[in-house]
Amino acid sequence: MPGGSGRNTSRRPARRPAWAGSRNWPGRAARRLSGYRSRSRVPSRLTKKRRTTMETIGFIGLGIMGAPMAGHLLDAGYEVIASDHRSKPPADLVAKGLKSVSGHAAVAKAADIIMLMVPDTPQVADVLFGENSVASGLTKGKLVIDMSSISPIATKVFAKKINELGCDYLDAPVSGGEVGAKAASLTVMVGGEEKPFERAKPIFEKMGKNITLVGPNGVGQTTKVANQIVVALTIEAVAEALVFASKAGADPAKVRQALMGGLAASRILEVHGERMVKRTFAPGFRIELHQKDLNLALEGAKALGVSLPNTSTTQQLFNSCAANGGAREDHSALVRALERMANFEVGSAAGDVKGKAA
Repeated sequence: MPGGSGRNTSRRPARRPAWAGSRNWPGRAARRLSGYRSRSRVPSRLTKKRRTTMETIGFIGLGIMGAPMAGHLLDAGYEVIASDHRSKPPADLVAKGLKSVSGHAAVAKAADIIMLMVPDTPQVADVLFGENSVASGLTKGKLVIDMSSISPIATKVFAKKINELGCDYLDAPVSGGEVGAKAASLTVMVGGEEKPFERAKPIFEKMGKNITLVGPNGVGQTTKVANQIVVALTIEAVAEALVFASKAGADPAKVRQALMGGLAASRILEVHGERMVKRTFAPGFRIELHQKDLNLALEGAKALGVSLPNTSTTQQLFNSCAANGGAREDHSALVRALERMANFEVGSAAGDVKGKAA
């Protein structure tokens, strides 16, 4: 044929192997044929291992707050270890995989990160430095996180002692109560250095929503004391409003509902206002613990030369509740002190005051 042969003499493209569309494509042989190069710089096996490595957590203090917090960590796949030194760990956590060892030192030896959630400064001191203590089981590079609400001054001392052992320390008290602990919606106020904070942040995110590194060691606890001032005074304000409205003849439940739509709306009005109306004072956060926190506020104010007049007044109302047997009730039961003064219980019929104040 003019212009060349009728036969196409150009090289035919290589036939695509039958297995090229299979799940294994491109395999090793295919990569040789096609020049395919993996985009991954790290073998997938190593990448998967790096993604799934999780530090072991020791959790000391499985109470009203600590138990659900530890439960969220177990749900997230962390290995969590507790001490059975004084009591057996909750059965529901054991069912989720919680492991237990004997004593705080054993917890510290077994875990990479040790978390505390205990009531007060003396308990933290005992756990960290007492007999069979966390400090005695620590090795260099571990991280201690105190999520209790305690003295900012003592916290600085504790942090220095732990740092001298070659370990990091964070004070990370929380706000949100039992409701927040169960819902994993706690606010976490952290004092410490940036590096250990970044190490701990993925753990905090399993228990809370608002997580802030506020400053160096001790500042987390200072922030929590400030939080407790706001919470206490707001509980007192809600209690005053509901006692006033109820004795005036208004339905306190409807008053609360109306106020939730205006500028007076708050989480305290929502949660603790409902407790006051429904008379549900089983503790989420006990009055005696809030008394402890306000004592820290008042002691700190004295040292700083600061006046906290309304904090002092609210503490007196808590003291009244405790003196009348309410120390272990929820802090929303502060309303009882105001009811005694008014000789009227929220929710009673107007004019029916005799014997109603608890």
